[in-house]
Amino acid sequence: MFGRLGAPEIILILVVIILLFGAKKLPDMARSLGKSARILKSEAKAMKEDNKSSAPADPPNAGEQPPAQRTIQAAPGDVTSSRPVTEPTDTTKR
Repeated sequence: MFGRLGAPEIILILVVIILLFGAKKLPDMARSLGKSARILKSEAKAMKEDNKSSAPADPPNAGEQPPAQRTIQAAPGDVTSSRPVTEPTDTTKR
């Protein structure tokens, strides 16, 4: 039923999308979708790097200082949405 979409069906879908959202809003929606994808990708990369750099055999010491704040940037050149964050410490026991 839905397995075979030809050119006329795809064109009809695109026309309906343009009519629903308007041609002026589509570039803004695509831009915000791209920014969201970049944020997700950078956060996933940061989480992987954090997991690789942390040693599972080292238990946290009670006398250590808390980790420094890290700045998360939303997108390259978008300085308005950068904010410092304090990452939560892992309180679970293995």
